[in-house]
Amino acid sequence: MDNNRYNYFSTSNRVYMVIIALLTALLFYYGHRTEGIVVLILFGVLVIYNIRSIKVKKNEWKKFIEDFSLKLDTATRNTLVNLPFPLIITGSQGNIVWYNQNMAVVLKQEEILGKTIGALIKGIDIEAVKSAGEKQFEYVKIKDRYYHVYTSVVHVSDEKIDTDDIMLFYFYDVTEVKNIYDNRESIMLLEVDNLDDVIKATEEGQRPLLAAEIERTINNYALSLNAMVRKYSSNKYVLSIQERHVQEEIKKKFDILDAIREINMGNKLAVTLSVGLGRGGGNPLENHNYANSAKELALGRGGDQVVVKTGEKLSFFGGKTKEVEKRTRVRARVIAHALRDLINESSNVFIMGHKNPDIDCLGAAIGLNSAIRGFKENTFIILEPPVSGIKQVLDKFKKDEDYEGVFINLEACMARMDENSLLILVDVHNKGYVLSEDLVKEMKKVVIIDHHRKAADHVEGAILSYMEPYASSTSELVTEIIQYMVDKPKLKQLEAESLLAGICVDTKNFYFKTGVRTFEAASFLRRMGADTVDVKKLFSDDLATYIKRSDIIRSAKVENNIAIAICPPDIEDTVLAAQAADELLNITGIQASFVFVKIENDIYISGRSLGDVNVQVIMEALGGGGHMNIAGTKLVNMSFEEAVKALKEAIDKNLMEGEK
Repeated sequence: MDNNRYNYFSTSNRVYMVIIALLTALLFYYGHRTEGIVVLILFGVLVIYNIRSIKVKKNEWKKFIEDFSLKLDTATRNTLVNLPFPLIITGSQGNIVWYNQNMAVVLKQEEILGKTIGALIKGIDIEAVKSAGEKQFEYVKIKDRYYHVYTSVVHVSDEKIDTDDIMLFYFYDVTEVKNIYDNRESIMLLEVDNLDDVIKATEEGQRPLLAAEIERTINNYALSLNAMVRKYSSNKYVLSIQERHVQEEIKKKFDILDAIREINMGNKLAVTLSVGLGRGGGNPLENHNYANSAKELALGRGGDQVVVKTGEKLSFFGGKTKEVEKRTRVRARVIAHALRDLINESSNVFIMGHKNPDIDCLGAAIGLNSAIRGFKENTFIILEPPVSGIKQVLDKFKKDEDYEGVFINLEACMARMDENSLLILVDVHNKGYVLSEDLVKEMKKVVIIDHHRKAADHVEGAILSYMEPYASSTSELVTEIIQYMVDKPKLKQLEAESLLAGICVDTKNFYFKTGVRTFEAASFLRRMGADTVDVKKLFSDDLATYIKRSDIIRSAKVENNIAIAICPPDIEDTVLAAQAADELLNITGIQASFVFVKIENDIYISGRSLGDVNVQVIMEALGGGGHMNIAGTKLVNMSFEEAVKALKEAIDKNLMEGEK
């Protein structure tokens, strides 16, 4: 055992002894000899007591280590004593009782006996070691070096030493590995996602200055990161950035988003960036592919955000501003023509939405079916229970002879499909929310039409994807498409009303996410015969439903202008929960609402906001998604108490990030 690892006096005792020595000197200096002699005798007694107590403690620990060593075989004991790695042994509470010479070199002779290892070395959690038995801590910094710390717990018992366990901490120097990792190159792709719109909305004389300021801001940002930057298009940049700077940017939540948004050169619109960052790949090409995939995801989610792709792991930053409506409908026309060509080349067309469809999902499916049936007979809409939210509308269509055989279940779809069949997904693009993920996998040709922000678990391999987060609803997108899909579109009154109802529901009667194109779509549907009074009737409820919704609202508790309500056990309806969340926003002082409903063992959450709280980011933290104002999620095998706790943690994290 290393005897030099012990000191006769602890730091606190040395301080007391120095004070007593000074007091003794002062007493003799001012002539108080009697008092000085008494204090001097007490000082001597204290010194002798400390020496003896430290020796006793030293001998006890020496015997303890020796007894512990006797329990080990000779090979293990020699390995422990001659271990080439730094080693610390602690008691059950993490108090350091021994360390080897290699550890002394690491600590540069710093006195640590009696201290707790958790207080001495940041990043080591004693409770985690005790609960796990064995644990590894990576990249723990000590002085100017980095170590992987490996731990083990040995259960012993000794009457003289008050401990049940001892813990061994082995330190492996990985400083060079850390330096290599920190110097790895990651690829960042930046795109000014609304440059054309911003330039057009700026006075002509200021446009060159605005463009120059945007480029200057991005170049300065690259310079601050010591990154290589190249502009490869009018609004696109590529950066090669070291991993250590990436970690700093993650901690700062990529403040380039704020810097670019604050540019003011007379522009009426805020400048926004979509950034994709690829890291962790085996080579620069792989990182570039990650970055490109991440940037496409950022653009699909509405822009003004950073998506970091580390292998298969995705992280999101920003995305807190509203989507900017695109004024032209050029893309709608291009999509409509491409979709018509795909339909003509397919043997069957199946239209499918999400689980427990709402009126926007059904309205979009009805609108597409109406347009496609004008030139293609084998078109079907796939539905599976529950359909409580659309039952009233669905019953009306089932009475129409033209819709006989249009609505089929999954089993019938599987029987009809072949390799040349086409599947159109409406109002959904997440693998976890589609009506049947197995059907999506089976289909060779898949088209997506959706208005939600692109999620991490999006359906991959779609041959045509029309995802526009700026749109109010999927019904709005479909209304635009059908105007270009056929020369003279014709809709039945009920079909037009279903599309209009979908727009009304998702815009909350035209006061959420409503743009110019939303009213243009509504105007077209009105010309097609949609009656606003009949649309209103589609939303009417019976007294029992109204009372149930009132019961949900009555259960709400409000904290920090956020309402949280839990549906009673007899209510198992996500549509009713969503309606209650909408109603809660009508109460003065409530900026956001969340309503919980339990269906079997899963809990569904409907989130709504007036804009000050981004419910999409909160729901994404819980595995869901949506828009800034409307979002939701599903929590599997969780109690209400656990779900509420998880939601509050997500809210607190989001609000704290928003204040930074």
